[in-house]
Amino acid sequence: MVTPEIMDYYRQGGERDRLAAGAGRLEFLRTWDVLNRVLPEAPADVLDVGGATGVYAGPLARAGYRVHVVDPVPEHVAQAATRPGVTAVRGDARMLPVADHGVDAVLLLGPLYHLPIRAERVAAWREAARVVRPGGVVVAATISRFASLLDGFVWDYFTDARFRPLVERALTDGVHRNIDADRRWFTSAYFHHPDELTAEVAESGLHLRRRVAVEGPLWMTGARLPEILADPDLTDLMLEMLRAVEEEPSLLGASSHLLTIASAPPG
Repeated sequence: MVTPEIMDYYRQGGERDRLAAGAGRLEFLRTWDVLNRVLPEAPADVLDVGGATGVYAGPLARAGYRVHVVDPVPEHVAQAATRPGVTAVRGDARMLPVADHGVDAVLLLGPLYHLPIRAERVAAWREAARVVRPGGVVVAATISRFASLLDGFVWDYFTDARFRPLVERALTDGVHRNIDADRRWFTSAYFHHPDELTAEVAESGLHLRRRVAVEGPLWMTGARLPEILADPDLTDLMLEMLRAVEEEPSLLGASSHLLTIASAPPG
């Protein structure tokens, strides 16, 4: 399903708390804000593909959605299944264990950046198109082509001579190959250029609705971000301002993550 390197990375348990603080917390708040605006009203059937430990599935279930997680990591599946109202199975985004047109919405918040081959990413998009009902929504997360370059300066990774080649390769073809498996850096992945997403969606038979910058450039505030997130008024202001510019084309590449919202043709 995924390479041994990627499996080992996720079996360390980092996904359990990654979205709880700092840039991860901003990613969660912004993703949740977008989901609240684009998902059909509850109750609805949501398939959370690559849903990890159920960080989004849990709140969605509490909001009244019927949520089913599919993830390749056994430990993730076990943890997600403990969340009230959530079911979970092991599976692959390119071959979903779900019937045709069986759900109202599909989340691809993890799979696409672990599929470096374009045909496999399109296969994941097509599987989402297959299982979603006519008119249903698909929301996919991708990592920006420029994320490692910017991250390297925010956290001073360039002081390690091994880091620069990772960045240069990613800038060339989008492939981030963490061959040394250094835990400070993300595991091997694919970093999208924002302009690639339009064609991937089109090839799947879905209709592109929006491309949204998740964190915008504010994730690069680094050490000050926890201070902002600790202040409810500043957090609200930041979310309001990011919402205002989330579709600004000139800012898409400056965001660490992007969300692509697509829909299935009406029946």
